Amino acid sequence: MLDLLKRASNIKQAVINVLKKKSLLDLNRLELQDFRAIPKRPIILFADQIRSGHNIGSLFRIADSFLLESIYLSEYCVKPPHPEIEKSAIGSTNSVAWEAVADSINCLKDLQTKGYQIIGIEQTDQSQSLEKFKVDLNAKYVLIFGNEVNGISQPILNTVDACIEIPQFGTKHSLNVSVAAGIVVWHFLGIH
Repeated sequence: MLDLLKRASNIKQAVINVLKKKSLLDLNRLELQDFRAIPKRPIILFADQIRSGHNIGSLFRIADSFLLESIYLSEYCVKPPHPEIEKSAIGSTNSVAWEAVADSINCLKDLQTKGYQIIGIEQTDQSQSLEKFKVDLNAKYVLIFGNEVNGISQPILNTVDACIEIPQFGTKHSLNVSVAAGIVVWHFLGIH
């Protein structure tokens, strides 16, 4: 029995020794100037009255990680430079293009005239479930994420081309903005 336990321990140790975290060099991350020059995916993250700097910073990290075009921050969002944003953005405020929006409605209407589909990430009576939403990989999208408590404001909801929601099965009715953004962006990349 002792011999069997020894062999099991050796096997477990061998498996553990095989796994090795990648170093920063192994990750082949782009330099800032290379990142800025590379073509981006035509997806804009639009933050509607998101107050948490941590959530805004996470949107920057998502946009950086997946080479998204830019981030638009509405009138009441916290904006860089801000310590909470920097804490979760870990420098991606320097790599991702972003704009502070003075008039959300006019901005969204302008983006529509430029060919962007405006998609609200919100639970509404007409929302489509995320997995049923067919992403056109040749289309340009604006993905709107709303306030942590109230969601997307009604005036902005009135401008969207469609709403999608993430199916949920537990006792809570919503996800954190940054979690929802990561899930939705992954779906819109079409690499599942």
